[in-house]
Amino acid sequence: MREIRLLDSIHAIDAHHWNALWDSDYPFIQHQFIAALEDSGCTSTNSGWTPSHLIVEEGGHLIAAMPIYLKNHSYGEYVFDWSWADAYRTHGLNYYPKLVNAIPFTPATGPRLATAAGYSRDLLIAEIHAFLSDYCQQHDISSWHTLFHSETDNQRWKQQKLLSRIGCQFHWKNQNFANFDQFLTTFNSRKRKAVRKERKQVTEAGVSLIRLCGSDISVDDWELFYRFYHTTYLKRSGNSGYLNREFFQTIATTMPAQILMVKAEKQGRTIAAALCFFDHSHLFGRYWGCIEEVPGLHFEACYYQGIEFAIERKLQLFDPGAQGEHKIQRGFEPVLTYSSHWIADSRFEAAIGDFLRRETPGVLAYQQDCRSYLPFKNLTADGSTTAE
Repeated sequence: MREIRLLDSIHAIDAHHWNALWDSDYPFIQHQFIAALEDSGCTSTNSGWTPSHLIVEEGGHLIAAMPIYLKNHSYGEYVFDWSWADAYRTHGLNYYPKLVNAIPFTPATGPRLATAAGYSRDLLIAEIHAFLSDYCQQHDISSWHTLFHSETDNQRWKQQKLLSRIGCQFHWKNQNFANFDQFLTTFNSRKRKAVRKERKQVTEAGVSLIRLCGSDISVDDWELFYRFYHTTYLKRSGNSGYLNREFFQTIATTMPAQILMVKAEKQGRTIAAALCFFDHSHLFGRYWGCIEEVPGLHFEACYYQGIEFAIERKLQLFDPGAQGEHKIQRGFEPVLTYSSHWIADSRFEAAIGDFLRRETPGVLAYQQDCRSYLPFKNLTADGSTTAE
């Protein structure tokens, strides 16, 4: 008999069984990553991210799973629905709580639903949707959402009548480059000179960059990184950031082989650091912090060092994080992201659906416009690229 249920902790399921079901080295879906968020208190009822992970079992075997959280706000999601919440409030209704199938604080496209081999993914999606919509109605939950999933799964959820939303990010794509200089040969002359000048000013400021992976990242490195991350958040937003020292200490122990730290040193001291995760094909830029501002250092540590690492490791794609039009002139191409949304109230479902129908052409036009600013010398008038 098939059973669907929600778990109040990732620890309610065996780590080996969870990871084996996903059959992916995408870092953010690993049991140890989700556990680090929970164990550090970054995802908890107090933080507004109450774990409610969904599993499907048949005959005692795990056949499907989704990381899910009960949310009483929309922070840390990066698919912005604050206006939807405001509309509910204006009409005297509650948009929160809601259920969100997502990786907390991580706007990186990747797997959000695992299904076991030999089972129909379409059928499981239909059963999971029926379960979640019934659960929401029974528990006075306004909606459920799945964020940053694949385009293929986006189509599957659309078949279940979920609303579809697109966004735009900027990703670097590896064309089997031998080194960074070969990558720059794809740029037009002016943009190529600009990148070289930007990198040179970091060197001339006396800053050197070091890339460290796994056990090469020391305890002191982690402590410095956390201080930079914490200080940078305080300066920019007045809060300490979504993640705490315990989270970083935990992942340093449980998943070091998937972590890249870029350190910036000047006159014998570390002044900045960037943290990335990677799997067999992708690099994900995630966190950054500094204690001294140096022109061009953010771009060097967060983008150019990542590109060099991806080329060395023959990774196919570098996703440096959400937003940031400044990435375009550095060779990061505009790509679409996908999310799906089920709204319990039919009136708001219609209104949000209308909003998305009007929003979508604007996002597509924005993507096309961004393509026209790419630095590549073989750029055509419509923003596409042609082979040399």
